[in-house]
Amino acid sequence: MYDYIKGILSSKTCTSRGCSITVEAGGIGYLAETSARDFSEFGQCGDMVKIYTVLIHREDKMSLCGFLHKEDRDIFNILTSVSGVGSKMALTLLDEFQSSELIGFVIGGDYKELTRAKGVGPKLAQKIILELKDKLMNFKQSEPIEIKSVKIQNSQAVDDAQTVLLSLGYERDEIKNAMSKAAVNLKENSSAEDILKETLKILSI
Repeated sequence: MYDYIKGILSSKTCTSRGCSITVEAGGIGYLAETSARDFSEFGQCGDMVKIYTVLIHREDKMSLCGFLHKEDRDIFNILTSVSGVGSKMALTLLDEFQSSELIGFVIGGDYKELTRAKGVGPKLAQKIILELKDKLMNFKQSEPIEIKSVKIQNSQAVDDAQTVLLSLGYERDEIKNAMSKAAVNLKENSSAEDILKETLKILSI
């Protein structure tokens, strides 16, 4: 329903139950839950901010979640598609890990790293890895995206990174341009996680 909201940061609240902000736009104050990491980066009340949003619609309530970066919002949506992972747990995971780290754990099947997040036990971590890997890696490309400037020797890492970005909803031209720019900071032996980390930096600008 809402892609993003741009307006004045009118209030910030962070307690043991979670963090939230209110953004005023067009005379309306939008209350949005946020990760603690984003909360600390939103600046001061009165600043102009832009948040990427997700509308959560449950039987008993409706709420907004807001993110500073589009890729965090996209990963949040995928995380909450896993049975047993609600918005609070997804925000907790995004507090503990960068989006590129989460994707790297999924690609590598490293469920033990996920248990570092509060409230994530081994069984849930394995479930997240299993379901997300299927969602992220089974996206069928019609054809590989040719990145002429990429010097990476591991073509599988490039293919895996492209597949994940496509599954997150990025367009082929967006991926091609961003990955070409990111190649400047990549090495020949870069992993899929390395490629995603640098490419997502470009895409979030």
